Amino acid sequence: MRIRPPIGHSVRRVISLGLAFTIVACASQDSTEPAKYQESDTERLFSVGYEDISSIYIEDLSVADLAVAGIDGLGSIDPAFSAEQENGELSLYLEDVRAESFKIPADEDSDAWGHLTAMAISTSREWSSELGALEPEQVYEAVFDGILTQLDGFSRYAGREDARENRASRDGFGGIGVRIRMIEEGVLILSVMESTPAEDAGLHADDIIVAIDETPVPGMSQRDAVSRLRGPLRSRVRLKIDRPEVDDLLLVQVTRAHIIPQTVSYERIDDVGYLQVTGFNQNTTRSLKEKIRLAKSDIGDDLAGLILDLRGNPGGLLDQAVSVADLFMEGGRIVTTRGRHPDSHQYFEAEDDDPGEGMPIVVLVNGGSASASEIVASALQDSGLAVVVGSASFGKGTVQTLLRLPNQGELTLTWAQFHAPSGYGLNKRGILPDVCTSDASLTTDEIMYGVRNGTALVDRNMRSLNVALGDDATVERIRELCPASEELTDLDVEVASRLLMEPELFARALEGAPYTAGLRASTAIE
Repeated sequence: MRIRPPIGHSVRRVISLGLAFTIVACASQDSTEPAKYQESDTERLFSVGYEDISSIYIEDLSVADLAVAGIDGLGSIDPAFSAEQENGELSLYLEDVRAESFKIPADEDSDAWGHLTAMAISTSREWSSELGALEPEQVYEAVFDGILTQLDGFSRYAGREDARENRASRDGFGGIGVRIRMIEEGVLILSVMESTPAEDAGLHADDIIVAIDETPVPGMSQRDAVSRLRGPLRSRVRLKIDRPEVDDLLLVQVTRAHIIPQTVSYERIDDVGYLQVTGFNQNTTRSLKEKIRLAKSDIGDDLAGLILDLRGNPGGLLDQAVSVADLFMEGGRIVTTRGRHPDSHQYFEAEDDDPGEGMPIVVLVNGGSASASEIVASALQDSGLAVVVGSASFGKGTVQTLLRLPNQGELTLTWAQFHAPSGYGLNKRGILPDVCTSDASLTTDEIMYGVRNGTALVDRNMRSLNVALGDDATVERIRELCPASEELTDLDVEVASRLLMEPELFARALEGAPYTAGLRASTAIE
């Protein structure tokens, strides 16, 4: 299951499928000192960026086109600025005055175009007061925004500060383990994460932090408050807490530790284990495994099955999607990825002996379930192990790779598409559930009646139909069988619970899923 990085990118690359981030009190080891503008640093940044895109991106693009679009992006800051190609040169204009001209390099020479981009930025900062007044990161963002007009909507650039937060959400951070929101009185603790320093120190949801290390919080920006809660691992932070039911302020000392945001929660619903997964970070599989064991211990022999709620889950790390699916599968294909780069041609197979294997499973999806969520749902559905309930999923069937840049920012590039075990591509079409709950006017009893007589079940042949690339009309007809909805309704959970509590209905719903666990590793997916 190991994901091999492309040649030359082994240190900087992380495979991602899209991830939502929660604002938390966290820390990263990256420097927070603002960088000064240096032409040499700028040249290196864009040389690396152009090389990354030309090597990794799913389509073959011209470095020259990328660079010209990027330089032209400076006009988003100062509309008087423009760049034009003329007579083998790239000319920079401010209003109608030509500021500078540069000889156009060879089309695919990333280093030369990086050098030209840096010179163009330097010139623009000299001629334009708006551009000259900006921090380097603001200028870089404008150039990358121009470059991104040549790429798909899932490719993006994160500057140094945003990239720090992204890495903290994926990999963990030094912090105390609370989710927060700024209010007039201070920092409101929304929730306290399990097994964290905040929980050990006795902090509660609805506590208000009014001072951090003797500095009053009211009036602070959220960035400032979070920065003060951050710190090196094993360092201490002193908090003054206003707790609604306590008259006096509480003084609490918390020792920071490595925190990975929680993405998995467990709840018992009758004799069913309900597992909600909100994203896929480095700790998701480990957390889910623990919650499955908790469900087994909590419910015991009466455990009827598991609900895996992936509704609204936008995705995350590819390796975590694969390992989550593997928790429930005894063998067989999980997902196949393919792109332009040779290393993007990969397949992932399930291994044996995991805690969720052999249990009845219902997976919940909706229009907000994307990417890594769709990999898990399609793998369990195609393997014949799970019934999928809900509506058509988002349809983000592409894999992104995250490349760290010399400025400590990140470039996220689409580099592959992925395919369900039965062969169909998920991009744009998404997952169709076995049991459709798109019609919110239906009751649980009516849907269960529809499962029994087959009217609530999605046609299995249409669900797994392999559609030609670019045939958007057929894709739309498939999605119309169970239109996407982003509502998080109790109906889905009630239907899932009933299916697990009534094995004959679960078996009836499962009939629509083709069995593909026996696919050999050499099976071609086109």
